Amino acid sequence: MKFTHRAEYPATADEVWAVMSTQDFQNAKCEATTTGDWSSTVSTAGDKTRIVSERVLPTDDLPDIAKTFVGPTLTIAEVQVWGPPAADGSRTGDLQVQIKGAPMTLKGTVRLSPSASGSVQEIDGDLKVSVPLIGGKLEKAASDPLLFAARTETDLLRQRVS
Repeated sequence: MKFTHRAEYPATADEVWAVMSTQDFQNAKCEATTTGDWSSTVSTAGDKTRIVSERVLPTDDLPDIAKTFVGPTLTIAEVQVWGPPAADGSRTGDLQVQIKGAPMTLKGTVRLSPSASGSVQEIDGDLKVSVPLIGGKLEKAASDPLLFAARTETDLLRQRVS
């Protein structure tokens, strides 16, 4: 299943990157998108920045069929590996999200680019659930909390760059 999210910011790509690549922002993002335990790290090696988070979420709002695979909580492990800025200030990163203990992954790219009004961030990925017959239903169930997390992160980032 295709997973996309697009967000516009009233700040330059460099200004948005300066906020989103901090440990403080990643901690705030995790705190805002979970009701359980979480951890996050931001590290840089050479021209690559690696942002890693793990969040434990309740499954109360998921369909019963999804709960049978993940139980009363689900643990989302997210890894973003960003490259250096291009000449125009844009950045691209690889994105991988895995639901621990479940046959569910999201793989794709995330891009931060200049725009006429500031900058835009785009997530483009494929959400896969490797369960015969019901994988499509589980993908739909998983996309809602992932989209909620992406929108919450967008709102938090907008507040910090405005």
